Amino acid sequence: MKYIVDLLDAFFSIQITAQMSVYDLTSIVLKYIFVIIIYYFIFNIIRMIYLDIKQTNNMNYTSDTYLKLINRKENLPFKVQEHYYIGSSTGIGRAENNEIVLNDRFISKKHARIFKNKGQYYIEDLKSANGTYVNGDRLISTKKLNNKDLLDIGQVEFMFINGDNNGNK
Repeated sequence: MKYIVDLLDAFFSIQITAQMSVYDLTSIVLKYIFVIIIYYFIFNIIRMIYLDIKQTNNMNYTSDTYLKLINRKENLPFKVQEHYYIGSSTGIGRAENNEIVLNDRFISKKHARIFKNKGQYYIEDLKSANGTYVNGDRLISTKKLNNKDLLDIGQVEFMFINGDNNGNK
């Protein structure tokens, strides 16, 4: 053991220049690596905060029409909200440019779209791999949504709540 310590001491005390040894160079390199790791860690924290704020901003839109999660949140292997508000055109899928982003591996990047036309809401499947189901039936073409319709998209089940009609349907 003493031999190894003496060998390391001899190696690190080699002078590179008149004022710098291998030990000094190694400590400078490790110092900069440590600073880079700290900055990378801070960058990831800021990125996570940004993504949380972005997701919270999507929830600030209040509408009487929304999708209500039927599944238990803790049973799903990805993050999902209890409610998703529906606008005049709302895309659903895995891609970040959808209004409703669900990171389910059974959901396509552009899976489905809910849109409003002449006061009525409709849903269309965007040629997704695993399909979209309304009240247990696979969606083949555009379908009008009624209050309390059940939507199955991947592993997620939603209830469509149409507050525009005050729940009359």
